[in-house]
Amino acid sequence: MLVMRPAQMADLAEVQRLAADSPVGVTSLPDDRERLREKIAVSESSFAAEVSFNGEERYFFVLEEPTGGRLVGCSGIVASAGYSEAFYSFRNETFVHASRELKIHNKIHVLSICHDLTGNSLLSSFHVEPTLVHTPWAELISRGRLLFMASHPERFADAVVVEIVGPSDDQGDSPFWDAVGRHFFDMSYAAAERLSSLRSRTFLAELMPHYPIYVPLLPDAAQEAMGQVHPRAQISFDIMTREGFDTEHYVDIFDGGPILHARTSGIRSIARSAVAPVAIGAGAGGGRLYLLSNGGLQNFRASLVELDWTPGQPLTLSAEAAAALGVGEGDSLRLVAL
Repeated sequence: MLVMRPAQMADLAEVQRLAADSPVGVTSLPDDRERLREKIAVSESSFAAEVSFNGEERYFFVLEEPTGGRLVGCSGIVASAGYSEAFYSFRNETFVHASRELKIHNKIHVLSICHDLTGNSLLSSFHVEPTLVHTPWAELISRGRLLFMASHPERFADAVVVEIVGPSDDQGDSPFWDAVGRHFFDMSYAAAERLSSLRSRTFLAELMPHYPIYVPLLPDAAQEAMGQVHPRAQISFDIMTREGFDTEHYVDIFDGGPILHARTSGIRSIARSAVAPVAIGAGAGGGRLYLLSNGGLQNFRASLVELDWTPGQPLTLSAEAAAALGVGEGDSLRLVAL
């Protein structure tokens, strides 16, 4: 039984191991010990803070094997994207070029740089070991964040965004970056992403073209890459689209990957989750797999349990499962069907 919990400073070495294996483009998970140390420290402070609205908090979670303490995944939430600096993206738009005299009416696809999504909460830092990608545990480390948001709505915005890594090859070259960003920076996509992960994306974004980019003028490879997903990010994309995130309106300014957007109240795991009291017992078994979480902050725990549960009734958990989730008889858990 794997357990999702807040990251602690003692996890630093294991988190760095996960970061080293994450794909190029996950700038929120840099393979740099000091940046990761800072990330965990900020997260610990965020979980400990008394919060009444979404601000500069950043929450970082890990997925742990309880026996041995090995970490097999991680994910995070930024309470307010662009809190201290603008959160840039390309907005997909259509311009109309028309001539009444010539009877010509053309719709042209353009990309306009914007910071429309600044202030939204941001799901970030998702990574799971390759052996777990096509298992329910990948759902846990991704969707467990949503149950945390459902239990603490005052800490998050009314809308949520997710950046999905766009396509690049084994050498770290991105067709979208080569067609757009590389003209403004004499560096590869991999180098630009690493620089961004160690410092900030904003200083690079501010040097990107601030006039609309006419998509038909881009090379075919760059056009084809727009809105596409890196193979290693496909699992994150699939989970989020099942949660009801929209994929059409924004793309990443570096690699052209999709930026997903949803109203917080409409996200499936938030809208359909329920709260039920806990009863300790043997349980009926043979039921449906549920994602469960307690309502804690620093002691937040989430996991997957097979339950034969009827809405309105208590959850019957084994003593082992209850201990893993940090609850006892009569406590409450939030749950949603997997």
